[in-house]
Amino acid sequence: MAVQEARQGPDTGAHAGGCACGDCPHGAREGHRRAVAAFLSRRDEFAAGQGLPAAVAHSVSASRQWVSEELAQSAELVAERGRAEGQAWLARLWLRTTYTVWAAVLALLLTQSLTAVGAGWSDARTAGLLAALAVAGALTAASWFHRARGGALAPVIGEDNRLSTSRAVAAAWVLLVAYAVLVLAGRLAAASGPHERDTLISGLALERGAGVVTVLAVVCGIAVLVRRVVGLRVLGQRLQKIRAHRPRAADLLTDDSGRGAFADIQYVVISAVAVVFAAVRLARRPDQLPDLPWGLAVVVLVSAATYLAGKYAEGGRPVILSVVRSREAGDLDAPIRTGDDIEIRGAGFVPPGAQTADRLSRMVVRIGTVHVHVPLVPVTGGFSNPADALLTVPVPADVEPGRVEVQVVTAAGVETNRCTIDVTD
Repeated sequence: MAVQEARQGPDTGAHAGGCACGDCPHGAREGHRRAVAAFLSRRDEFAAGQGLPAAVAHSVSASRQWVSEELAQSAELVAERGRAEGQAWLARLWLRTTYTVWAAVLALLLTQSLTAVGAGWSDARTAGLLAALAVAGALTAASWFHRARGGALAPVIGEDNRLSTSRAVAAAWVLLVAYAVLVLAGRLAAASGPHERDTLISGLALERGAGVVTVLAVVCGIAVLVRRVVGLRVLGQRLQKIRAHRPRAADLLTDDSGRGAFADIQYVVISAVAVVFAAVRLARRPDQLPDLPWGLAVVVLVSAATYLAGKYAEGGRPVILSVVRSREAGDLDAPIRTGDDIEIRGAGFVPPGAQTADRLSRMVVRIGTVHVHVPLVPVTGGFSNPADALLTVPVPADVEPGRVEVQVVTAAGVETNRCTIDVTD
């Protein structure tokens, strides 16, 4: 349906496709959707061999270059629309996070009211509700001050504009512990007798909350360490990072390419289970920090260690394994000459998250002193070139005959090793 709308032509209404007001059908999301539909329609048209001008249709290399340039320009428009949509989405996100926070407070109030039927209202329920109001007020204020960066979610959005799994898990434990301390503070303020006050103060003793304190320290340390590890690996060209247009909830469970990551999934699942258990323990014993059993605490620590090991293991520098002359059916075996196509075989040419056409069009192959942009070769549903393990590029006439070095520069700006080839006249 989107492709059919794209073929019908652009809308001539009062709003342009890039409008970011968010209240009309021509907002940033609509502009991005139409740009994507137009690009997909044009890509599939070229893949079917249609739409080529007569001036380049007679030459395979000329038609490939023309198609690549046309798709690169269309992809840049799609990327621009995507960035506009991402900015508009972030600007509206702070309201959604605020509504979610206060909906959670309302749910807590309803739960306390229902459980108070028959048992009666207690000081613990009052302290829990006041603590929830304090946390919600703080999150609302943070959402307002960071409204251009996603509201309350701004601290858990990484430098690559994706939700950070380590920061999200650490934030969940921080909120739980802060809420527990506020509950104890509220009960301590309402305590009337010295014995009750002593009991509440002893609830903060280390032997009572050693498990939850240990988990809090480890997950916060993991969040800081992961940021350092990723930053150093990116600077050392051992990890390729591509910035996303906007954060998504799926970022907590997937890698940069959108595929499920075991290390992230197990860390989120086990941490969520432990947080729920600690919250239930707090509800049952509101006079002390949640006494997380050491068995469950060790499970969380093992999960955190697995997540950290996964961060150390992911990525890797792209590498060229070999460069050969591209040969079509019927061609004679021959050395590499200027004007021939060469196949660069290796691994890691397409970084995770760089499968879109605007990122693929940024790939460059350095042949001697000449920089050659990798042409986009469309096929139905995607591109056959460039690929993660194979690149096909022409050898320009500007390349001097003799021994020259070939090197690939990926969309993330990472350079591969150099491979030497012989170019003849």
